[in-house]
Amino acid sequence: MCKHNNNNIFSDGRRGFIKKATVVSAGLFAGASFAYAGGKDTLRVGLIGCGSRGTGAARNCINAAENVELYAMGDLFADQLDSSRNILRQVLGERCNVPDNRSFSGLDAYKDVIQCDVDLVLLATPPAFRPSHFEEAVRHNRHVFMEKPVAIDPVGVRSILKTGIRAEEKGLSVMSGLQYRKQGNYIEAIRKIHNGYIGRLLAAHAQYHTGTVWYHERTPDMTEKEWQLRNWYYYNWLSGDFIVEQFVHNLDAIAWVTGSMPLACTGTGGRQVRIAPEFGNIYDHFSVQYEFPDGLMVSTTCRQMDRTYRNVSDRIVGSNATVMLSPERSVVTWPYGKEHQIPRPEGDSAYVIQKKILIDSIRNDKPVNEAKIVAESTLMAVMGRESAYTGQQITWEQIRDSGLELFPQKLDLDNPIHDPIAMPGITQLDRRRL
Repeated sequence: MCKHNNNNIFSDGRRGFIKKATVVSAGLFAGASFAYAGGKDTLRVGLIGCGSRGTGAARNCINAAENVELYAMGDLFADQLDSSRNILRQVLGERCNVPDNRSFSGLDAYKDVIQCDVDLVLLATPPAFRPSHFEEAVRHNRHVFMEKPVAIDPVGVRSILKTGIRAEEKGLSVMSGLQYRKQGNYIEAIRKIHNGYIGRLLAAHAQYHTGTVWYHERTPDMTEKEWQLRNWYYYNWLSGDFIVEQFVHNLDAIAWVTGSMPLACTGTGGRQVRIAPEFGNIYDHFSVQYEFPDGLMVSTTCRQMDRTYRNVSDRIVGSNATVMLSPERSVVTWPYGKEHQIPRPEGDSAYVIQKKILIDSIRNDKPVNEAKIVAESTLMAVMGRESAYTGQQITWEQIRDSGLELFPQKLDLDNPIHDPIAMPGITQLDRRRL
């Protein structure tokens, strides 16, 4: 993974990032456009990462607009690539135009896909690979959709931010997998919050309480490193832990509501259910309190345990009313009991809408860029994880500038990684992979 330590890329705020990058773009790339490779009528898509998430993203993208085809695919594992390609051929028909010579496996499969004559790449590998894949895509002038989260540590986040600026300079579109930002009930409710509908923000609580997730059994011929890579979710050097991998959605909603990043946080967490060795080194529950500007305190909790109460929502408390945000609906409640419900819109899902917006931006040569938004929300999640892991209060400046790096600078498939389970009071923030 490339290392970047350009800390001033955080300093201008989200609007400042876009404004500055647009000015640079106008000066350096006047008249340039990378909207289509070779000016083709059909937009060609390359998929990198062929698991269930990548397969779904490809299907959503191809179905989001006319004259879009899947043109190249790549994955670390050949069997996963073949399975995904077979599924997509069934559901997309001829629009899955991926012959054997544009199907790649192995560690360099992402480079092979990017070097094909594609216009847009979908990055859907485990999060640890996102910074290097994003950098390679932008280097080759490809528009990008990248799944959240976009990194597992501050070094990776800084890489995403730097590449995001480069994409802006080149006039490339970058869309993130933060689908709540394209979902109507969230958009309407948060617009009301920003317009003062619920009064002054007093407090907020975010929760992501679900059951456990998928797990792949180990076969006799599977090496330790392959087993870890196939079960990447359970290793923080690949997933960032589930507070980063999943809870980033809820934390991003909080960042969206407040329009700012937290000043500091204090967290706790641990393993109560996922205690067996096959569950790697991630936790199964977290509780983190974030302090925002103007004294706003936001409590957050997330857990993954079977046979427990499930709730995925954000509750925003204002001086006049309260808003509950959830994937199913948003609800505004007043103290005297009146409610206003904002259901999730019917029709295309947010997964499809985000690809429609991305494709329209490419075809109309009006780039969108969500790199900074998703990078900062990812860092907010990493910040909470590290407070729980270390048992210390973590400030935004500490996590922003930290040298913490979990992903190896050179990935060796023959040598497994055995990181210890984090222990509060013992685990240190600025640990680095040798």
